[in-house]
Amino acid sequence: MAVQGGTATPSLAVLPDRRTKAILRKLDGLSEYDVRRPLTSTGTNLLGLVKHLSIWESRYFGEVFDRPFPEPLPRWDDAEQRGADMWATEHETREQITDRYRRVWEHSDTTIDALALDSTGHVPWWPRPDVMLFNILVHMLTETSRHAGHADILRERLDGSTGDTSDSANPVLEAAFRAARRAEIERAAEAAADVTPDRNGP
Repeated sequence: MAVQGGTATPSLAVLPDRRTKAILRKLDGLSEYDVRRPLTSTGTNLLGLVKHLSIWESRYFGEVFDRPFPEPLPRWDDAEQRGADMWATEHETREQITDRYRRVWEHSDTTIDALALDSTGHVPWWPRPDVMLFNILVHMLTETSRHAGHADILRERLDGSTGDTSDSANPVLEAAFRAARRAEIERAAEAAADVTPDRNGP
């Protein structure tokens, strides 16, 4: 796909910005334990998602375009650090991780503002490492949106909060609606299981 020169358009830059801020809002009102505790069998957790996104965004809009993020980070090819970006140790504070994410946004914005969409970069961990800024914008939009979805589900599991904030105009009515809707979906699933052969079964 051909990409014309020029600076990155607002439509490509603003949406990731909204997603990143929404991810941070998923931490609001939660205890230190709840932002860190594993909520899936693979250990996925809210603060770990923020840490992961901050590290990888700093790489994609940093070293990929020879504009390294000016703070120490683990190398992408350090085998001993593999997976360490997905969780926070007891020695890392929430503020350290979230504040670094904000500084990464600023560094990313500087790169995006300075370069044309067809500016070239190099991603050494990709099988086809030569890229354009356009490719990285699309990649980070996809990655950030995907992890924002993960954060939505994790926060809902913790306290039922959905959307960009934990506010609800009428929590009692909303809880009742959710319970009724969940029961309706459960009934539909059970009914489908009764009338539809299980294609995943023996």
